[in-house]
Amino acid sequence: MSVRGAGKGGGGGPVVGAAAWSARRATSRDVVAGLSVTLLIIPQSMAYAELAGLPSVHGLYASALPLIAAGLFASCPYLQSGPVALTALLTHGALVTIAAPGSPEYVGAAALLALIVGITRLAIALVRAGKVTYLMSQPVVRGFTSGAAILILLSQFPSALGLTASGESGLVGNTVQALLSPGTWNAAAIVLTVLTVSITLLARRIHPLFPGALVAVLGGVLFATLAGYRGPIVGTIPGSLPPISLALSWNLVPALFLPGVVIALVGFAETTAIARSFATHDRARWSPDREFLAQGAANVVSGICGGMPVDGSLSRSSLNHLSGAGTRWSGAITGVAVLVFLPFAGVLSALPKAVLAGIVIAAVGSLVRPRLLVNVWTLSRIQALVVWFTLALCLLLAPRIEQALLLGILVSLAIHVWRERRAGFDSWMEDGVLHLEVKGILWFASAPRLEEALMSRLTDAGRVSEVVIHLEGLGRIDLTGALVLKRVVEETRAMGIPSSLRGVPPQARELIDNIFGMPPATYL
Repeated sequence: MSVRGAGKGGGGGPVVGAAAWSARRATSRDVVAGLSVTLLIIPQSMAYAELAGLPSVHGLYASALPLIAAGLFASCPYLQSGPVALTALLTHGALVTIAAPGSPEYVGAAALLALIVGITRLAIALVRAGKVTYLMSQPVVRGFTSGAAILILLSQFPSALGLTASGESGLVGNTVQALLSPGTWNAAAIVLTVLTVSITLLARRIHPLFPGALVAVLGGVLFATLAGYRGPIVGTIPGSLPPISLALSWNLVPALFLPGVVIALVGFAETTAIARSFATHDRARWSPDREFLAQGAANVVSGICGGMPVDGSLSRSSLNHLSGAGTRWSGAITGVAVLVFLPFAGVLSALPKAVLAGIVIAAVGSLVRPRLLVNVWTLSRIQALVVWFTLALCLLLAPRIEQALLLGILVSLAIHVWRERRAGFDSWMEDGVLHLEVKGILWFASAPRLEEALMSRLTDAGRVSEVVIHLEGLGRIDLTGALVLKRVVEETRAMGIPSSLRGVPPQARELIDNIFGMPPATYL
């Protein structure tokens, strides 16, 4: 991921050099950056709320007070939080089997899910385990992201065609049903979708700060009002501040706990990538634990104020950086601006949903990378299978795509375990001495093969005067591996064959010393 526009002449945020990002007071540049992001987050948050199956106003609720909360703790000055496409899709998958999308029960469950996500992230921050997101392999993440992006694009077809999706056919079913009924398509909706995608993409070419999404929204509202548009529209938007309440459906906690944990970890992976990229660009330190704390606080507040799960946004963070943000308060300024806008949000009630579909399509389209999915085969065939397997699971298990991610992780770990269990053993005879060299990792899954290999070599070699086990190529060893080493040494000595270890690496010396009960000088 590249970060554009930094330093002099780039129109971007100031480079802080090797020093850590500071927590200075907000400057005029932060105000400009925060307001610039506001022009993007208003239409995006409404679109992502619709993607999650929520009334669009709840996307605005998730873009006001939660951003202020995130600004209090964030370590990255450019990171902008709020509703994002992937988290919205995961939210829809977690809730669609619990309540009807758009219903009061569904809205309450979304707020509870955000609260669970927030508490999970706060707990991770509390135990300083922010680096847990590093454990997800790139093949799984790439496959999951591509699969989720395809599902997001498919989910927008009903709105793009001017149809109202039913909750009975499912995400993919609604799309298939819409495509097979061309007689019901709304030509005006299709035109609005195409224009929205075109305006949004063209705006990026004109200038990164040009608010293409906002222009499309205002144009859509004007068209719907003046031309009497008859397709699905956003509808009534309450012109009020976010409702603060803890009267949630607490009985749903068991059903939402696992999806909440998955969203807390998966959603944060993108946040981590964004913050790390900016930190690398500015040669500054950043803290994953602080970001977990910030995103946790944002989600807790989102749950309390009737919002939805939120995460860091790449597009809005990049815009924040390009707009000149210099401190973490720029995100809080965006939250305040959305809060000020909420009483007047009713002006967007006539907005066609086709416009919101176009915004989502423009934002998510780049996440589907066919060339990458094909080229990964040339890099590693077994990892390519992991990518494609995870992607296929996303499509097959939709909308419960968090299950696809968990299965992808399990498959990735199983492949890793299978490959590591095959430690290599080379052997040769020299003047009656049997030399056995261990290569790779010696742990509980691979250690038994050491014993098998040695006994097989002893049988084939015939007369052996001594056994030397070489450990120079040993990568890592666990307790089981060390115990097996001791056992094979004792077994060969019991046969009357002297045996010894050579080249014990530093990382294994302490464990082997303790197991054998010998000082380091004993080893040759």
